[in-house]
Amino acid sequence: MSEIISIIVIVVALFFLCYLMMKGANIFVVAIGASLLMAIGGGLNIYSALKVSYMTGFVDFIKNNFLIFVAGALMGKAYEITNGAKSVANLVIKGVGPKKAVLALPLIIGLMTYSGVVGFVVAFAVYPIVLEVFRKADLTRKLIPAVIIFGACTFSGFGPGNPQPTNVVIMNALHTSLMSGATIGFIALAITLVTGELFLNLMIKRSKRRGEHFVARETDITDEDARMPNGWLALFPLVLTLVVINIKIHGENIIPVEYGLALGAVLAYILMRKYHSDKVSVMSHVGQAFWSAISSISNTSAMVAVGTVAAATVGFPLLIQGITSIPGPKLASVAVATNVLAAVAGGATGGVGLAAPILGKIYASTVSLGVLHRMMLIASFGCGLLPYNGFVVTVINGICKDTHKGTYGAVFLLGPLNIFITTVVSVILFSLFPALP
Repeated sequence: MSEIISIIVIVVALFFLCYLMMKGANIFVVAIGASLLMAIGGGLNIYSALKVSYMTGFVDFIKNNFLIFVAGALMGKAYEITNGAKSVANLVIKGVGPKKAVLALPLIIGLMTYSGVVGFVVAFAVYPIVLEVFRKADLTRKLIPAVIIFGACTFSGFGPGNPQPTNVVIMNALHTSLMSGATIGFIALAITLVTGELFLNLMIKRSKRRGEHFVARETDITDEDARMPNGWLALFPLVLTLVVINIKIHGENIIPVEYGLALGAVLAYILMRKYHSDKVSVMSHVGQAFWSAISSISNTSAMVAVGTVAAATVGFPLLIQGITSIPGPKLASVAVATNVLAAVAGGATGGVGLAAPILGKIYASTVSLGVLHRMMLIASFGCGLLPYNGFVVTVINGICKDTHKGTYGAVFLLGPLNIFITTVVSVILFSLFPALP
């Protein structure tokens, strides 16, 4: 009976997280509150739950992933201060034409996150461009958070070869590679991109029928006269980095992902340094990148630690046993379990951080590790993008200065719902063709 009560409390705590984050509560306060609730209902000593379980999960995640967050932040800072991000964005927008610019925005954002720039950094860097495109198209700004999250946290997050923390976490846990399950991974990427673009196009048409328009704010800042490097020059370090970190010799990467991203950041700055026009020193910007990485990983760790507390409760083993015993294809239960753990951990990265060690042991003898890697990665972005996810909160409240009430509906369509569709298709494809590389 105590196990059932514990599971019920875990579910209640997740609703508690969603509700408070929709109300704009602080992510650290909510994380501690949810952990206390789980501890009380899960038969844990409250002090030990926070001092041992919560802090162990918090610190371990930072220890294992700090360098990848720092490297991504450095890459993002290089593209921010040299206007390289704007240059890449303008290159794509000019290529597709102004009428299709809004639909091209997810591609721009996805291109940068796929190449290793941390999503938080990309969001801040491209927001002025996204805002200007929406202003020129006279579209409601309520769709802006959805466009940013769609580009940064769906197809580009689970695409084969990308060096984002989520992919790296699974790689380290399962001893696989960034390209594991690549064939169906690329098919899944295409499905997510096409489905998301269709949803976005429908939302734009619906908004126009409702007579919604762009409403300017006093805080809107545009800088159309900023000096920018050539778009192809700005694109070069991104592409080179993505290629180099995926090259293997005798089964081993020629350069670790973290070092590859950091070197890519250095190369980007060297090539575009003459466009660094502000008066702030390079070392100050490097310091800001470190603080950005600390902020990003702390937000993620706060939610990962909630999952660690959940995992220590008396009901958690029964919950995992129930999910992994779901009848049907093994990969269906993998997808469900990953989504549950992503919901518990408050994000895809934290979710796979919990899921990979647990599910790896359960399914290693029946499912290829490469397939398991890509399946978990794809599925994690479903419940990994619930309202209390750190990136979702940052984009909606911090960058766009908007509310969950007005914007999360569009985020849900382009994020979780879109990923759920892709997950179902991926389960079918991986089940039919498990031997594909």
